[in-house]
Amino acid sequence: MRQFDLTPLYRSTVGFDRLFSMLDNASAVNQTQSYPPYNIERTAEDTYRITMAVAGFTEGELTVEVKENGLTVTGQKAEAEGQSENMLYRGIAGRAFERRFQLADHVHVTGASLDHGLLHVSLRREVPEAKKPRTIAIENGSQPQTIEAQAA
Repeated sequence: MRQFDLTPLYRSTVGFDRLFSMLDNASAVNQTQSYPPYNIERTAEDTYRITMAVAGFTEGELTVEVKENGLTVTGQKAEAEGQSENMLYRGIAGRAFERRFQLADHVHVTGASLDHGLLHVSLRREVPEAKKPRTIAIENGSQPQTIEAQAA
């Protein structure tokens, strides 16, 4: 249950729909969901890595999908024929899962690898040159200077 009401914000703002949707989704997430466990780490200034413990899954049973600003990792275990007949106790979780991550603007997935039961998803933030801050030279003079845009 959500503790706050976003309705007044919808009435008085324009263009913040995506932000409010993210707040809605964050408040609706079930905090008890813990499978599979994962880490998010910053490996350098503009690079990140998500590491998920997916023991028992193969590359063919895992899907990493990026759509708009969302990253979805799903795992669907293939049923091995005849294996369930001989199983006396199943303690290793092999259930299907879906884990979603919201990516910031200009964050792109650069690759994924599976190593010793850990799925590593590499991410990089690449801000376009047009969005980076630039310094404007201040000139001494009485006449105003015009700045002409250069075509890229």
